[in-house]
Amino acid sequence: MAKRILLGCLLMVLSCGAGFGQGKRKIIIDQDARGPATTDQQSMLMLLGAPQVEILGITIVSGDQWRDEEVAHTLRMLELTGHTDVKVYPGAVFPLINNKEEIARWSKLYGKVSYQGAWNENGSTVRIKTRYHDPFVVPDLPEGNPTIKAEQEDAAHFMIRMLHRYPGEITIYAGGPLTNLAQVISLDPKAAELARELVVMGGSIGPEIDMSWKTANRREFNFWFDPEAVHITLRAPWKKVTVTTVDISVKTHMTKAMIEQIGRAGTPAAEYIKKYSDEEFLWDELAVAAWLDPGIITHEEELYMDMDISHTAGYGNTLVWVKGEEPGLGERLVHVQTDLNLEKFNKTVIELLSRPAPVKPS
Repeated sequence: MAKRILLGCLLMVLSCGAGFGQGKRKIIIDQDARGPATTDQQSMLMLLGAPQVEILGITIVSGDQWRDEEVAHTLRMLELTGHTDVKVYPGAVFPLINNKEEIARWSKLYGKVSYQGAWNENGSTVRIKTRYHDPFVVPDLPEGNPTIKAEQEDAAHFMIRMLHRYPGEITIYAGGPLTNLAQVISLDPKAAELARELVVMGGSIGPEIDMSWKTANRREFNFWFDPEAVHITLRAPWKKVTVTTVDISVKTHMTKAMIEQIGRAGTPAAEYIKKYSDEEFLWDELAVAAWLDPGIITHEEELYMDMDISHTAGYGNTLVWVKGEEPGLGERLVHVQTDLNLEKFNKTVIELLSRPAPVKPS
């Protein structure tokens, strides 16, 4: 009996050692990186602070702001928080088909779309502030302009190169419109098969905030900005797709108290949050936190998902079906998160946004 116990303990030690030897979890961050701070930069900063994660690179896509301004915000965030070793790759500037003129036409026929991200001309919405400018103009940033530069390689080719280098190891985290991923799939239809999984923040199934939100139906911004890209991406052969919709994201909130608590840590990341963060829903942070610690999610559903690309009244709406009711036209079975442990989530956000910058080897 004693020998069997000793052997069992030895096997456990060897097993643990093998686990540590497997290294960190590899991830590519694909983001529409509005800044400074905001859910976009904060979600990236959480991953930068996670010790168990290896970030292969950050790819940028237009969405909340235009790509080049988002690239600048990201580079500056990396400078201010001590992560200048992380490389940034510019991606798509415009959606595949959708454009400002198409949305103007759609709005005349079917009604106003209040928040249009980089296309917004009215300066702000109730929830998100932005300022319209030409796609290739980068205004002076409130947090200061970066001194480091983005890479010359474009986002799609970078992702394809990494997926082939590390087959079966990489998680793609998409926190913005899916244009970069659609380009990856168009260039290399087998690329999705090489990923470990796809984690997406986007889509809306049953918005439950206020009446104005409900009447927007299922036009969640990340999916609405480039519906065709969502359609292409969801139909690719990913091993697993997890979707954090706005329906669960709006159960979260960055509060003044959380910002103050983070600020007291005094680290470069905490100082960045203290100076530039504000109260808002933690949309992208939830997708990141749930990937890092699945125990944050207390309930999820498996649903078939697709995107309405009809260019009629439903254009940009998220489409879902329960098992057995799907049309069978290529729609994807995805994991849709529906509820969370809010206390655990808030603790994770505060911890990761308070962490010190990594110590660079001398």
